[in-house]
Parts: sequence; C-alpha cells; structure tokens
Amino acid sequence: MIEIIDKLKDIIPDGKIYLNEPMKKHTSFKIGGPADVLVIPQNRDELLNVISLLRKENIPFFILGNGTNLLVSEKGIRGVVIKLSSLKNVIVEGDTIIVESGAPLSYIANVALLHELTGFEFAGGIPGTLGGAIVMNAGAYGPEMKDVVEKVEVLDEEGNILVLANEEMRFSYRHSIIQEKDWIVLKAWLNLSKGKYEEIKSKIEELNARRKEKQPLEYPSAGSTFKRPPGYYAGKLIEEAGLKGYSIGGAKVSEKHCGFIINTGNATFYDVVNLIEHVQKVVKEKFGVELIPEIKIVGEK
Repeated sequence: MIEIIDKLKDIIPDGKIYLNEPMKKHTSFKIGGPADVLVIPQNRDELLNVISLLRKENIPFFILGNGTNLLVSEKGIRGVVIKLSSLKNVIVEGDTIIVESGAPLSYIANVALLHELTGFEFAGGIPGTLGGAIVMNAGAYGPEMKDVVEKVEVLDEEGNILVLANEEMRFSYRHSIIQEKDWIVLKAWLNLSKGKYEEIKSKIEELNARRKEKQPLEYPSAGSTFKRPPGYYAGKLIEEAGLKGYSIGGAKVSEKHCGFIINTGNATFYDVVNLIEHVQKVVKEKFGVELIPEIKIVGEK
C-alpha cells in the first residue's frame, strides 16, 4: 500500500490524501470505521488518473459523493475511497445545465434559480450529489432525475468515456443502468425550462419547509431507509406495525417519520443493521410486505 500512496502523491497534491480516515466524518449517518486511504481529486484529470492507476494495480476503490445514502461498517473500507466533492463545475447553456458529478444537488438548484430555470426544484433539498442522484434515480415529491437528465457521461470498466442518452440509462424507481455496471458518472446534461425567479424560489422554499416539517433533519441519518414498496408507503407500514420510536442501541425508528432510521448520538453499524432487519421481519410478518433498503451498506463486515 505504501507504494500505491507514493504513486497517488504523484497525481494528487499534498493534503488531499488521507490514511486510515474515519468514514463517520464523511457520511450523514456519522457512522463508519476507517478507509485505508481516502483521496480527493481536485479535477477531472486527477480523477481519471487515480482510477487508471488503481485499476492497473488491482487496488479496490469506492466512489463517494456526499455520503448521504450510506451506512459504512465499523471495520471501514479496504482499498481507496475516492471522494468527488471537488468535482462540481457547472456550465449553463440556454435551458441546459452541464454539471460534474460531485456537485451537490442544492448547489445545482441554486444555479438553476439564478438563471431562472425551472424543473430542478424537487432536488434542491435532497442532500446528495449529482452522481449519486443519477445512479439511484433520486426523486422527491413526484419528479425524479430521469425527468431532467438529457444525457450522462460515464467512465466504463475499460477506461472508455461514454455518453448515454436518457433512454439508455434504464431509469426506473431508484434505479439506473449504472447500478448494473462497473461505471462511474462523470457529468450530466440537465434539460430544464425557462421560469420566473420568484416562482422557482417560492417552490424551493415550499418543498424545503415540507421536508423540515415531516423529516427528522435534526438527527444524523441516511435519508429514507427503505424503498417504497409497490402499493404502500414504507413509513406508514412501519408505524402501523407498532415500531414508531423502536430502538436498538443508538439507532431508532424516527417518531417524526417512521421511514427514517436515525442515529440518536452513539449508534453503531450493527445497531442500524439489526434495527433494519427487525423492522423488515415485523413488517413482513404483519403485512406480508418485503421492505428493501434504499440505503447502501458498504465496507468490511
């Protein structure tokens, strides 16, 4: 690993390579052990060169956005974590926003507002990055990423750069083709439409107020814990199963919104995993409905 670190230092400037970095510092759940190495590329070339090096040396790596949909194990992540937080360039061309995958959705929503472009308001309060939102076709209050994505630039497993049109992305509920492949989102073209500043601003404020009222934003979590089962709402099923406020260790089913499992302060990875499994078991027994986690569980078990 020392040899790899030396090679990484040739690509990435000092101060952007971290050894044994606690992942709890990089996830919204505030849970997770150390990554062997965490790197923060400062631009696209650095990202491509890092990935090329790691693939050539057969070093496992994990792509990290804002860490808002992740539960990382206490044992951490082996290999290299590549955090995309510096890759957030945005270009506005008419009604189209071209944006790098590390850009926060809230940042993109603000750019759209400033240019009086409507259609992205739904994503402004989702606490993730563009790349992660595309991978899982994130959505809120009806619209999803598939409704605004025109095309996506990805890096494939062979190191080729591909541009996929919306219909090639195989978007469906919380799914895209990226989940089926060893591909990495580099940037995307978002197709919006002209609107009025005050109306766009008002819509963003309205959705943010709804989130604040309905969701336990005051606690660390990874957002909605479960996908919406066909014909049901996960939070409603969990509440009707009598699990509102149910806790294991520091992990708890939110009393504000039962679709969220929150970290009340000292939750461990296993507290959360055990609570997820308990909720799944009780809901299956009572209603015959299988709850599938929406959050991604990663790291050494």
